[in-house]
Amino acid sequence: MVAEPIPHWPGRTIGSLHVRSTPEGPAEQAVFVHGLAGSATNWTDLMDELKDTVRGHALDLPGAGFSPAPADGDYTVAGHARSVIGLLERTGPAHLFGNSLGGAVSVRVAASRPELVRSLTLVSPALPDLVPRYGPARVAAAAIPVVGEWVAGKLQLIPAEQRVTASMAMVWADIGAVHPVRLRDAIDELRRRDDLPYAGQAMIASARGIVAEYFRRGEDNLWRQAAKVEAPTLILHGRHDRLVRPAMARRAWRTFRDVRIVLLPTAGHVAMMEMPQVVAAEAGRLIRETRLGNAPLPS
Repeated sequence: MVAEPIPHWPGRTIGSLHVRSTPEGPAEQAVFVHGLAGSATNWTDLMDELKDTVRGHALDLPGAGFSPAPADGDYTVAGHARSVIGLLERTGPAHLFGNSLGGAVSVRVAASRPELVRSLTLVSPALPDLVPRYGPARVAAAAIPVVGEWVAGKLQLIPAEQRVTASMAMVWADIGAVHPVRLRDAIDELRRRDDLPYAGQAMIASARGIVAEYFRRGEDNLWRQAAKVEAPTLILHGRHDRLVRPAMARRAWRTFRDVRIVLLPTAGHVAMMEMPQVVAAEAGRLIRETRLGNAPLPS
């Protein structure tokens, strides 16, 4: 029998964000940034694997999870990056983790505030890729003015169980591997969010934010930002990822200054949930290398 997963870490409000943290202990800190339609609980199992190495802080981006809608209504990648920077300014320099949209946000954070990022771990980061793919095409459709709002309204008519199952089938390589407890957690969370007046707009506006990044030109383009990242970087791609092409690893290898690429042959888009032990082993190696390198711990 598969062991029941651990409960999600307790949360509290830090600034304007809801943050879930592992217990105090390790001197080094880590901050975890979830993807589109995700929340801090996406990182629960990976944080458990790393809790003796780093103290983890998984945030709910503005309008996601238990975080309120941003006062300025800014759901752009830059807006989300400012929220992450605000948390990092409280924790001090930390190891930064990002998945999907959270990966794009984390790249912008690491490029603009290098003194706050000791290492960067990206799980299927949503960096610009204009090759058509079914999953990203759905995100792009949701970002179309009026259409996105119409789709969001129609989706709420579908039972939460069906929506969660469809979403997990998209991001997991094998939906049969999802533990029933985690499936129930996700359904309960979606039902709670259905009653929030801003939940639909937060999802649509965040989708529009990531789509805008795919067409951004100039120095603010995310690939140009990636080239500025100074922190040692680990990028993990799942071979069965239906949203981010694993082939993007080649461009990442050419772009980031100090990077290691890991291709996970049985993972999908959320490897930190699908195989947290494997991701923790790779991330732990990076953290240990950083600790032994030239980046001193904050005093």
